[in-house]
Amino acid sequence: MGRVAELAGVSVRTLHHYDEIGLVRPSARTAAGYRAYLADDVERLREVLAYRRLGFGLREIADLVDDPAADAVGHLHRLRGLLLEQRDRAAAMVTAIDRELEARAMGIRTTPEDQLKVFGAQLYEVIGSAYPATRRTESRIAERIWAALGDARTVLNVGAGTGSYEPPDRDVTAVEPSAVMRAQRPDGAAPCVAASAESLPFEDRSFDAAMAVSTVHHWPDPVAGLREMRRVARRVVVFTYDASTTGWRDRFWLTRDYLPEFADLLAGWPSLTDMTRAIGGRAEPVLVPWDCTDGFFEAHWRRPEAYLDEQVRRAVSVWTRVGPRAERRAVERLRADLASGRWAERNRDLLDLDAAELGLRLLIA
Repeated sequence: MGRVAELAGVSVRTLHHYDEIGLVRPSARTAAGYRAYLADDVERLREVLAYRRLGFGLREIADLVDDPAADAVGHLHRLRGLLLEQRDRAAAMVTAIDRELEARAMGIRTTPEDQLKVFGAQLYEVIGSAYPATRRTESRIAERIWAALGDARTVLNVGAGTGSYEPPDRDVTAVEPSAVMRAQRPDGAAPCVAASAESLPFEDRSFDAAMAVSTVHHWPDPVAGLREMRRVARRVVVFTYDASTTGWRDRFWLTRDYLPEFADLLAGWPSLTDMTRAIGGRAEPVLVPWDCTDGFFEAHWRRPEAYLDEQVRRAVSVWTRVGPRAERRAVERLRADLASGRWAERNRDLLDLDAAELGLRLLIA
């Protein structure tokens, strides 16, 4: 037991306590009567410690590790998703602190209310609250998605967020792992289950169709999630992004000229071929209209001033993930180029377009 405690970074007393409450019980005893941890015991201990370090209480952890719907791989996916969410929260906190430091350097003191919102428990909710304000259903994209659903009557919306693009004339069940997003779903929205794409708690072919809109890039294992969608539904429709086409980094002026760090966020991202193969389907391009009402990352391609708006940026995870330094540099350069006319000179070919091809794809199976 001492060796296990040393490797795990906990005390022997902690292991004794876990044994006493039935959380992690060693399966064997040595000849001298000491507790002996077998491979399955160590795996369970690892899960317990991971959840503990994420801030879960012991009773919550017991429910999680005893969940019959999750095997070892399922727990790893769940832990990875929780860690990514924690990372994004930490990045958001760093951004907030940097802004507070800049304000104080200019002699500006924020109000007590703002200080509590920025540094307190409400931080993530404050950031998330920008989402429904700027991320609304774009009717022209919705028409494409709903047409692809065909005659499906029962639809599973995976990574549903606040419920954008859920068809109003179908029987929809939503899946969303984030409590913050679930809390922002409007009254009358489809019932929402707390679960991850990689481990959907439904039987095979439970739904006529499964859909996922602008969410695959948040999944710890996109291919596994897509395969799960295919397992639970006879039809799959996914609105996502293609980062595998030659020259994709130069497709959008914002990533080409101002935010090259965007490419780093997609390191390891599955190819379009991998994603379509996962569902056994095909990919169709989706053009972004110049007046797109859904404020996703590429939406303002012909309205560059929008990216100077803090609320617009806060509703797009890209800006939090690249970090405050990259965001501040990109915004400052864009502001200068708009003022000087340099942006208009570089991108004059865009000004007469009604829609642009920026790598968005509809996967259909």
